[in-house]
Amino acid sequence: MIQIMGAGALGSLIGGLIQLSGKEVIFVARGKQLQKLKEKLVITGLLDAELNVRVVEKPVDAEITFFTVKAYDTESAGKMLCEVNPGIVCTLQNGIGVEEILRRYVKKVIRGVTSYGANLIDYGKVMYAGKGFVYLPKSEESRKIAKVLEEAGMNVEIVENIDFFIWAKAVVNSVINPLTAICRVRNGHIIENMDIWEIAEKIAREGQALMEKLGYKFDAISEVKKVAKMTAKNKSSMLQDVLKGKRTEIDYINGEIVRKCNEFGLSCEYNKMIWKLVRGLEYGISLRDPDIRDAYP
Repeated sequence: MIQIMGAGALGSLIGGLIQLSGKEVIFVARGKQLQKLKEKLVITGLLDAELNVRVVEKPVDAEITFFTVKAYDTESAGKMLCEVNPGIVCTLQNGIGVEEILRRYVKKVIRGVTSYGANLIDYGKVMYAGKGFVYLPKSEESRKIAKVLEEAGMNVEIVENIDFFIWAKAVVNSVINPLTAICRVRNGHIIENMDIWEIAEKIAREGQALMEKLGYKFDAISEVKKVAKMTAKNKSSMLQDVLKGKRTEIDYINGEIVRKCNEFGLSCEYNKMIWKLVRGLEYGISLRDPDIRDAYP
């Protein structure tokens, strides 16, 4: 049994691909997504498929659990998992430090990183927006996870230093995600509009300085340009959250970069500014939506 803990855009795509490969998959969802998935899961974009899926509100025992909840839901979802036997738990979340939270509640945690693109068009309907890679750390558990994903037609690479890939993705996301969310534009506009790019470049330089301090050689500006070009028509996950009036993962991306820069005594004024601006957006959303109001005093 393969379990998807957090059947949003990415979780639904991964679960759908695995189910199409012939494996038994159970999706854990909530709210309107739960109700729609009880009817069917629709995948569009790079693949057109309609699947009848098994969906539940609470996790169950599984051999492998793919953990794809929002970063800020890690603790509450982790507490739910500790009540069952989730098997190997592979987190493919955005952000820094989520695996440390998850390890408080489950024994076998594998931190992965993915560049696959998925957009939730509507409840129960996900767009397969871009084929990428899943990076996993070298371990016996990772090889089991890789086998499941590869049989589902996904690209997987087992790497020596997963921390590099975690920080590299966070640095790229720290540029693209908040700027697309604030400006309400798709990824490609980050490099097409010079007003936006001027800020993007400043954020990227701070991220690159942090990567160098961590001991990694990383050309952040070139990587942001490459990702923005490759995913030009994609809506970032943060833009999707803001457009839906939901909380974002900004605290676990730019917020964590600011925290780490402060630890090293590095300048991070642009990351701090963009972090606070998105927090301001969230505050405005919270005034209109009682479901997330408790997060903002």
